[in-house]
Amino acid sequence: MSVTESVRTRARQRTRAPRLPWPGLIMLAAGVFLSITIEMLPTGLLPQMGAGLGVAEPLVGLLVSVFAFAVVITSAPLTALTSRMPRHGLLVAVLVVLGVTTLASAFAPDYWMLVAIRIVGGVAHGLFWALVAAYAARLVPEHQIGRAVSVTLGGGTLALVAGVPATTVLGQVIGWRPVFALVAALTLLGALAVWRLLPPVGADSAPTAARFRRGDVALGPVLLVCAVTALTMLGQYAVFTYVAPLITDVVGVDGRSVGPLLFVYGVAGAAGLAIAGSPLARRPDRAMVGAMALAAVALVVLGAAPGVWPSIVAFAVWGVAFGAIPPLLQTRLLQTAPSGHRDAASALYTTAFNVGIGGGALVGAVLFDRFGVQSLPFVYAAVLVAVVFVLWRGAFGANRQSGSTIVAGAIGPVRSPTA
Repeated sequence: MSVTESVRTRARQRTRAPRLPWPGLIMLAAGVFLSITIEMLPTGLLPQMGAGLGVAEPLVGLLVSVFAFAVVITSAPLTALTSRMPRHGLLVAVLVVLGVTTLASAFAPDYWMLVAIRIVGGVAHGLFWALVAAYAARLVPEHQIGRAVSVTLGGGTLALVAGVPATTVLGQVIGWRPVFALVAALTLLGALAVWRLLPPVGADSAPTAARFRRGDVALGPVLLVCAVTALTMLGQYAVFTYVAPLITDVVGVDGRSVGPLLFVYGVAGAAGLAIAGSPLARRPDRAMVGAMALAAVALVVLGAAPGVWPSIVAFAVWGVAFGAIPPLLQTRLLQTAPSGHRDAASALYTTAFNVGIGGGALVGAVLFDRFGVQSLPFVYAAVLVAVVFVLWRGAFGANRQSGSTIVAGAIGPVRSPTA
């Protein structure tokens, strides 16, 4: 190939593969980071919040449940009601509500007032998640959706790497109320940054509620992704909501190690996110089966508590495995749903995700109270085994022929826009 031909080839490649809109995607990732940090704030601060509010730790864990159930109840209806509103202004508004409710949480005088505030925050959180992935998809061409979604969801990974561990450590030093106030201030600043730096996109042309009708061929695969998501998140948050007592009572380390171990978990999750976009995940169905199977093994080891270091290794492996699962599911959802259905599909996915979160925190609270925190990893492992069995038997079989063209997630190229 001549030099001229080589230059022309590279020019054509640049034309076919435009650069990602990094400023906009980074703003979306920042919003995801703040939203996830707010949602998971109680998980690392159960002892401090329980002592401060005068309630048992399982009741503090239920603050995650009420947050999630508010999402379940309101996400789809609010997405339908706001389908004609400008997406940009709506994202800014929900971030402002999240910031204000988090600030109000810092001053809540008692547990039940905090429950009410978290419900309002959950409503905003649900609408945010119904918008954010579809917003990322609108910023890029069809064949770059996988990478755009993975960059956006990277904010959630960063929340686990930095947000939750940092708030846990700070809460142990200065108290949980100042930490809530600090996160609220960052969220309000984040809303301002999103307003100034995120490029606007258009609203949908038809109400969300009208998108999926009985007999719509797009509905079945979307519901299947949502069902798998709900089951997986139920098990995940049955354990992760109570990760602080799990680390101290089962792993057997000092309470001051909770923050650093959550940092290890978050870094491991970032590695899982990268693996989800590597050649190892070119077959998304098999990648999901592998990640879930690996997580199940790690959870069994963690629950068996063979010693501090084997348990810490199992904890990190669980982080790697779970880090790959949400980007695989989210990207599959957006590739399955037609472009005009993505807000509706995202609303259903958000509902399913939070059914899992809220149900998991609730199931975890009951099991924690009745059987102890050590039972939780075994329950999650059993859920994952059931999901793996469904996937292995071909629950995604309708898409199996095109499985190699569905984008796995994080940093790998998108193979086909038609998956």
